[in-house]
Amino acid sequence: MLRAWVRRPITQRRPVGYDRSLLDNYRPNETFYLNDADWRARLREIGRTPFTQRPAGTYARDIMNRLLIDLSWASSRLEGNSYTRLDTLNLIEHSREADGKDRLETQMILNHKRAIEFLIEQAEDIGFNLYTFMNLHALLSENLLADPAASGRLRDRIVEISGTVYRPLAIPQQIEELFRVVLKKGGAILDPFEQAFFLMVHIPYLQPFEDVNKRVSRLGANIPFIKNNLCPLSFVDVPERAYVEGTLAIYEHARVDLLRDVFTWAYERSCEQFKAVAGTLPEPDPFRLKYRAELGEVVGELVRQGVAVDAAAVRLAATQLVPTEDIPRFVKMALTDLRHLHEGNIARYRIRLAEYRAWKARQR
Repeated sequence: MLRAWVRRPITQRRPVGYDRSLLDNYRPNETFYLNDADWRARLREIGRTPFTQRPAGTYARDIMNRLLIDLSWASSRLEGNSYTRLDTLNLIEHSREADGKDRLETQMILNHKRAIEFLIEQAEDIGFNLYTFMNLHALLSENLLADPAASGRLRDRIVEISGTVYRPLAIPQQIEELFRVVLKKGGAILDPFEQAFFLMVHIPYLQPFEDVNKRVSRLGANIPFIKNNLCPLSFVDVPERAYVEGTLAIYEHARVDLLRDVFTWAYERSCEQFKAVAGTLPEPDPFRLKYRAELGEVVGELVRQGVAVDAAAVRLAATQLVPTEDIPRFVKMALTDLRHLHEGNIARYRIRLAEYRAWKARQR
């Protein structure tokens, strides 16, 4: 019946506004949208990885290349982006834009990549707070909004959503108040799957940003998975119609049933995909994991200074950061990274595109 309601022509659906009781009535760890405890236990079982006792983000870093491609592609596809998975791979790994595609589509894919990198690189610092979600929105919306000043800010204007009779809140003070409640309640949820799904319900429903809300909710849903070293949610193979109908059911009926079915199916599918890939990957290099931050700092600084790929320069930059006994191996690792630096991986070192291109020109 619910699916039949959301499939009716829009002229036969009655306009509705935001119903704050959906949020007010939610009690973290007492209310459950994923209301079957056995199913939540099953999700935890299939999502478990060998990295559960490791620092936050370890598993996501282990499968980072695959996650960047799959999540960037699948989440963008749910927005109508026509990039194929192969197009996405070529863009992310080789900086090759797909022929015949709108530049906005390319920007959307690149924004996803940068936002995912942000979540993984700052796995221990991100959470259900304004810093995380404002920056997540800023990264996902870069160069895509009519008003660039709206990027990374809560909206202060009326928005309309195509394809629905739902009318979101319009008063900025209420939007900010309720967004803070969403983050507070979401952060209090202990079960990572309930926490992820709570975000997928309430961010699109509140529409706290001028645009890009569903993208924020999909990547934000991965925060508990990244922090707990669980398998992430990539949305690969999720039918666009099923996702849209699940979201419409929330907008127009404040019902989570349809989206819950999409979420649980999508999570199981993602686990199958990532675990198949992880089984073919080598163990992460513990030396690289130990000096990951120092490596990013050294490579980034040398590029910004325009320094050539030079062992002496790397050794000098590393002197204050790395113990003496580890410097020879660190220098070798940093030189390898510098030689393999390209536009598709510079975000790992917090290098801006203009900085990289200026450095590359000097190397020639």
